[in-house]
Amino acid sequence: MIRQPAVANQFYPGDEQSLKREVSARMEEVHKKEKVLAIVSPHAGYVYSGNVAGAVFSVAEIPQDTVVMGPNHHGIGVPYAVMTQGTWQMPGGEVPINERLAALMIAESRYLEADTQAHVHEHSVEVQLPFIQHVMPEASFVPVVLGRADYPICEEIGMAIARALKRYEKPVVLIASTDMTHYESQQSAKEKDQLAIDKISALDPAGLLDTVTGNNISMCGVIPTTITLIAAKEMGATKARLIQYATSGDVSGDYSYVVGYASFIIQ
Repeated sequence: MIRQPAVANQFYPGDEQSLKREVSARMEEVHKKEKVLAIVSPHAGYVYSGNVAGAVFSVAEIPQDTVVMGPNHHGIGVPYAVMTQGTWQMPGGEVPINERLAALMIAESRYLEADTQAHVHEHSVEVQLPFIQHVMPEASFVPVVLGRADYPICEEIGMAIARALKRYEKPVVLIASTDMTHYESQQSAKEKDQLAIDKISALDPAGLLDTVTGNNISMCGVIPTTITLIAAKEMGATKARLIQYATSGDVSGDYSYVVGYASFIIQ
C-alpha cells in the first residue's frame, strides 16, 4: 500500500521545493550531532511548531531506521496500530516501512497489531517525516498510532519495543510525536507543561502519565511519550534533556488561547 499525505498543504507545504525550504529554515547549524536513543517532537503546523521540531532534529543523530509513535486523534482503527507494509508518499519522495522491524515489534507485544486504517488520516506521524527525510534521505521507519492506555499497557508495549530493537541489531531511534497543553492561556499552559517537562526530563514514565492525568494536562501524545521513555530506559537511557519549548502564542501573539510544544533528546 502507498499511503498518501493527509495534511500536505495544511500543516506543511505540499510541493517538494517549498517543503525543502520550509524544513531547512527550521533547522539550526550544529557543530556535532548527539547520539540518542529517542527524541520527542511536536506535530502541529510548521508555522507554529516547526522551530521546536527543527531544533531537536538539528541536534539528534538520526539513523536510517526510526520508529515514529503518535497519538490517534481520530479514533479510527485498532487501539495500538502498526502499519507493517508499504510506503508513505511524501512531497519529498517515498519513505518505506521497515517491514522486518514492524514484524518484530508485533511478535514481541500482546497489544500491538497490524492495522492500516488508523494511519490513513492521522497527522501525528506524518509531520515528522519531512524532518526525518531532511536529515536522513535514505530513511525507513515503522509508523505506530496509539490510543488510550493505562500504565501496564504502556509498560508492556515499551518493553516489547525494546526487545524488538535488540533483536533487530541495527541502530534505531524512537520518535514520540506529541503536542503539549491545548487551548489554554499562556500562563496556564506553561505551568501545566512544566509539570510534564519535569517528568520527561527525569525519565519518569509512570510519573509522566500520572501527572498528565492528575492535572488534566491536554498532552495528546502522552501515551507515545510514556512508551518511548519506557523503551528507551530499557535500552539503557540515563538522561533526557529539553531542547526547546514554545507556544502558538509566540507566533500568533495571542496568549489567551495557546498550544504548547516541546522537544527533547533521550540518551
